[in-house]
Amino acid sequence: MGLTDVATAVAESQCGVVTRRQLLEAGVSRETLRWRVGRDWRLLLPGVYVLQTGLPTEQQRLVAAQLLAGDGAWLAGSTAAALHGITACRLGMPIRVLVPAPRRSRRVAWVDIRSTTLLGEPVIPRGPLRVGCPSRAVVDAAAETADERGTRALVIEAVQRRLVRLDDLEHWVDARGRPGSVRLRRLLAEVAAGAWSVLESDLLALTRTSRSLPAPMANPLLTGPAGEALTSPDIWFDDVGLAVMVQSRLFHADGLDWEATVEQRSDLSAVRVVVVGVTPAALARDPEAQLRRIERAHEAAARTGVRRGHRPGAPRRRPRDGGLIRRRPMVRPMVRHPVW
Repeated sequence: MGLTDVATAVAESQCGVVTRRQLLEAGVSRETLRWRVGRDWRLLLPGVYVLQTGLPTEQQRLVAAQLLAGDGAWLAGSTAAALHGITACRLGMPIRVLVPAPRRSRRVAWVDIRSTTLLGEPVIPRGPLRVGCPSRAVVDAAAETADERGTRALVIEAVQRRLVRLDDLEHWVDARGRPGSVRLRRLLAEVAAGAWSVLESDLLALTRTSRSLPAPMANPLLTGPAGEALTSPDIWFDDVGLAVMVQSRLFHADGLDWEATVEQRSDLSAVRVVVVGVTPAALARDPEAQLRRIERAHEAAARTGVRRGHRPGAPRRRPRDGGLIRRRPMVRPMVRHPVW
């Protein structure tokens, strides 16, 4: 009651996971199947076996999900995003799989199979797995995420780490054409405006609800009166020269970077820039109170007339190279928004 050479080769190429159909086509008898399932083999999904009695690995579950969906299926959404290394997505259940239309969508145990008519996606082979492209995976995963902060973290991480291009995300949002595209477009606009963290995105969204504040700018590159490079604030109001900065050690990768940032902020004060500090805890506890602080600081800065006579430049998007947003450089180039 052993396996044929063909069946053994198929199992080895699929991490030990095979379908009933594959076994029968490889010459394994039905009697062998009945005898070995439950004794030597484990049933993972309907008609899909792993040729062992122990618990399946993560890789084996992914292969089983793809085999269950059938020929032409590929891993997608949050599953594909996690496989591409996006930490905001967790490789858990359900496993997301796409199949070409007109095959139907269905949910089987811990596998979510969705039918799609968007078949122009470049699918990436990874051994026995077929993984959807990063840009579509990010868009689909963002649409799956109900929590807006989680969605922001996902999109910002994917763009900031250069795993996807902003233009490609916009393409897949257009191609999907489903409910939720308004939210996705708004998040993409925040990223394009220069928001490089969830906290910055939260601040941008908060300040845009104000009736008195002008349109904010995210992460502008600033120079002083003599052309010296200044600290780039998280949010900038160009009409009065007001900077809003996130103050948190957790916001920075290490404590040394945080201490250097705190010291650098003094250069903004030296050129008469009003700096408003916001902590993540305060922002989460009472965002309206933080908005009122920023509004009061803006009103006070307007009364001082520090920027009087300066014609502020129109806000611009952060420069892009072929749709790829640049990260903030360690050495900042000459600026377009001088502080007077």
